[in-house]
Amino acid sequence: MKDQSKSMSIIDKELTVEGTVSFKGQLIVKGAVKGNLYGDSVVIAEEGLVQAQATVSHIIIGGTFDGELKSSDKLTILSTGKCSGKITCKTFEVETGGILNAEINCK
Repeated sequence: MKDQSKSMSIIDKELTVEGTVSFKGQLIVKGAVKGNLYGDSVVIAEEGLVQAQATVSHIIIGGTFDGELKSSDKLTILSTGKCSGKITCKTFEVETGGILNAEINCK
């Protein structure tokens, strides 16, 4: 039987979600999320945009994040990623070319 806790959801290109997004497993954002984001693992693709207050375990940013981010584990900003706002995380990594313009607090 397949483990449903490892599910994957996609917000595809040209799709904008406004409000609260709550999920389990992995969320891939190729479109836009504006509002609140709660869940496990998020990947913001190069074309993706998240403007939100987000509380997640792990986030990989290849597109754009702007807002308040609380990550209980790791923040990774890829070479194409841009991150701004207020960040709280356990650890973070920024690849060469990635942009981090935020108030950051590592716990």
